[in-house]
Amino acid sequence: MTFYEKYFLPKLLDCCCGMEGFQKKRAQIIPRVHGRVLEIGIGSGLNFDFYDFEKVDEVIGVDPAVSSVAIAKSRASNFCSKISFIEATAESIDLESSTFDSVVISFSLCTIPDPMQALAEARRLLKPGGSLFFMEHGLAPEPNVQKWQHRVTPIWKKIAGGCNLDRNIEELILAGGFKFKDLKKKYIKGPKIASFLYYGEAPKTLER
Repeated sequence: MTFYEKYFLPKLLDCCCGMEGFQKKRAQIIPRVHGRVLEIGIGSGLNFDFYDFEKVDEVIGVDPAVSSVAIAKSRASNFCSKISFIEATAESIDLESSTFDSVVISFSLCTIPDPMQALAEARRLLKPGGSLFFMEHGLAPEPNVQKWQHRVTPIWKKIAGGCNLDRNIEELILAGGFKFKDLKKKYIKGPKIASFLYYGEAPKTLER
């Protein structure tokens, strides 16, 4: 891990992902989460303010980025004791299958090296009838914006911790074995290549 990745990048991501447009989407999605919750790519813990701990029994956060999780642990100390952490990648989570009511992924599918495997893990860990709650930026609808997303992504990944600007989040979630109960897509304020959001809820399908 470089000096940039260890000391500068976690604070940069915390600042960028905590911008008003992102926080407004968290406020729309996270209060709907309930029961036993797995948050994949918990990062610096920016969702904590929006959990309704009257409905949430436990939150287990998974992330391999130790420096970001250190920020999350500091934030968690301001809340109840229902939040715990596991240092692991999204593609391989050593937890028992079918034990979570809700899985949260927020602004992480853009960065996870193998998003399909991460979604397979989310699906494995959800109970029957459980849901994926998601907020992600990704591929824009306009071809001219897509062109620039594809061009900029190789450079962007190097400075933004592996973040991809051009993943089609809708297609990934459907291919991962989920169906949409609620899907919204819209731009928030910011550069178009990085501000087209997908957010909503997707229960896992009964068969795979």
